[in-house]
Amino acid sequence: MKIAVIFNKKETDTTDVINIFGPQTREHYNPHTVELVTTALEKGGHNVRIIEGNKDVVEELGNFMPRVMSGERHGMVFNMAYGIQGQSRYTHIPAMLEMLGVPYVGSGPQGHSVALDKVMSKILFRQHNLPTPPFWIFSDPDKLYDDIVYPVIVKPKMESVSMGMTIVNNSKDLPEAVREVIETYHQQALVESFIPGREFAVGLLGNGALQEVLPIVEIDLKGNPDAIQTFDEKMHNPPGKICPAEIDDNKADDLKGLAKSAFQALELNDFARVDFRMDQEGNIYILEINSMASLGKTGSYFYAAKKAGYTYESLVNRMLDVAAVRYLGDAIVQEAYDTTAKQSKTQPLRFRIRSYVRSHLTTMEDNIHKMVNINTHVYNTEGVNTLGSFITNRLVQLKFSRQLYPQNDVGNILYFTNHESETNDILLLSHLDNEYSHREFVAFREERGHFFGSGVAESKGGLTIMLAALQALRFTRRLRSIKVGILLTTDDSLGGYISKKLVAEFAQRSNCVIGLKYGETDGGVVISCSGRRSVKVEFSNMKWGKSVTTPNVILHLCKKIIALQKQLSSHEGIVITPTSIESHSSPGSASDYADVSFDVQFSDKVHENKIDEEFNRTINKNLNGKIQARLRKGYYRPAVLETELNKRFFELAQKISDQIEVRIKAVNRTRSSDICYVSESIPVLDGFGPIGGSAGTPGEFIVEDSLIDRAALLALIINESIKGLS
Repeated sequence: MKIAVIFNKKETDTTDVINIFGPQTREHYNPHTVELVTTALEKGGHNVRIIEGNKDVVEELGNFMPRVMSGERHGMVFNMAYGIQGQSRYTHIPAMLEMLGVPYVGSGPQGHSVALDKVMSKILFRQHNLPTPPFWIFSDPDKLYDDIVYPVIVKPKMESVSMGMTIVNNSKDLPEAVREVIETYHQQALVESFIPGREFAVGLLGNGALQEVLPIVEIDLKGNPDAIQTFDEKMHNPPGKICPAEIDDNKADDLKGLAKSAFQALELNDFARVDFRMDQEGNIYILEINSMASLGKTGSYFYAAKKAGYTYESLVNRMLDVAAVRYLGDAIVQEAYDTTAKQSKTQPLRFRIRSYVRSHLTTMEDNIHKMVNINTHVYNTEGVNTLGSFITNRLVQLKFSRQLYPQNDVGNILYFTNHESETNDILLLSHLDNEYSHREFVAFREERGHFFGSGVAESKGGLTIMLAALQALRFTRRLRSIKVGILLTTDDSLGGYISKKLVAEFAQRSNCVIGLKYGETDGGVVISCSGRRSVKVEFSNMKWGKSVTTPNVILHLCKKIIALQKQLSSHEGIVITPTSIESHSSPGSASDYADVSFDVQFSDKVHENKIDEEFNRTINKNLNGKIQARLRKGYYRPAVLETELNKRFFELAQKISDQIEVRIKAVNRTRSSDICYVSESIPVLDGFGPIGGSAGTPGEFIVEDSLIDRAALLALIINESIKGLS
């Protein structure tokens, strides 16, 4: 199942919201806890993505969550977002999820709103005859109540984890304590009778008749009935816990019954924690109910769950199951988990690979950053070879050996293997160069979940995916049994005219070939691609003297451009683009000239022949000896056809992607690559780098969230390559 874990980071910036407005949230999950939950869900066999609960959350969910209306299996959100700002912050993400129609773990907007508002929850407790301490509400610190009995606790009415909480023993000190809450937290102050005695926490898991009450936790107050838990203690030095609490069975039953009644009174879902005080006469009072009980390992909720026999992983996945049953029903959930269980017996590798890749996401991001900031323009041999050394150092650690093919005009071509056989199970194909000169070079930058920079989509993102996939296979002890070849060329920007023989040779020795250029934003994997050719046309005239009219060579060139575009564009499968024009005309006797360069894309050999025919016919038409024309052909790449072998290879990739719930589709790409030099007798696919786009432009990018999915997908395809396509 696809699971999005939504959380809020500690610091809010202008990229998270449209404006900073209203009370700011002071409660946040530790990123380590978010990672613990994510890892637990992945170990449960789920495809998990961490998403920030900011203004981009709808777009992020739209890109990730299954398209249920199109027949895909349900996904869910594991909500860990406390909100960013404003009132009733717990409600913000659940309300958006309700609007979007996305199921989620935890209570709904109404339940969260009432539980977070301590005044409203206490009113509901009273209406349901549930014991809670007497209380008073202050909007003005100078307001007078005649019936307040001291000592009292003063706290903000809509905060958690004991924020802003103080004990006041007399009427003289009360106004200042109330003023501090109102001014600091920008909300009303709740004044509540303090109950000396013992403190308990009761965790709940489930809904309705299936609800489970976790073992009761007593907060160890060291025998001091006047002690309380402060915010600083909870955050930095949590008090000890006694679990199960040392109370008689009758009191335990009372606490459990009151916890369940409070949960039902506020109409909460899935899980919560109810906090109690018990005075010295044994009277029990509900203090509050936390509808988003902390999942930190030092918190009382997990402490109780551990005593009940849960591991962290089993608790998190149990919480997911509870919510899934509530939304989808037992039958649908059981079907999903039966499928997961069945797959886990035949594909246990996928869980370990995803978990490994996620735990090394920071390393992947660091690698991209470093590689993008190396200027690898095709003629910057020093930069290209520096990138080659960077990759070499990491592959050597994975027990790959290297063959180097020295070049003079461009960087050195590199070939790696992890075996001594003549053949590969799979050949991974990428390049070290790009077409950005020092004037066009764009350094790495991160913006709204996208990585930008020269070559990030064309090669450097794919090289990062490759390293992560191979490292994951080594970690799972699979790499040693797979014969992997890696060819890194250095003339991709020049059409591969230097390396094409090596590409063809090493591809012929491999059972299949994978290209590591970027994937399309819709998950597209390249099953075929257009061929590409550059053509330069040069025109010049002859000046015979004053008695002979000299034709205008620039005007002639313009007419030819229009004619060529008209003729070639009439053939479906051919795209012609003028890329540069250079001309000069003078009144003297020297010839005028006009040159134009074209980039031409074509889908197959028939169209390629049409290109030659149309250029020769159109350029040479009506010359009459007054204008000379020359046709110069530049780089050339043949088209890659959608062969049956490529279709079968994609079907294998599709099967694996379905298992790990990564969306891919077969596409034809107009931008050519080195896979064009692979024989049609060898299955080949491209686009297994991260999701990206705008290749060859200053806006070239990849999507950060695609790194884990694509690395896991590539690793599993490499693992399957040992079986061939049979």
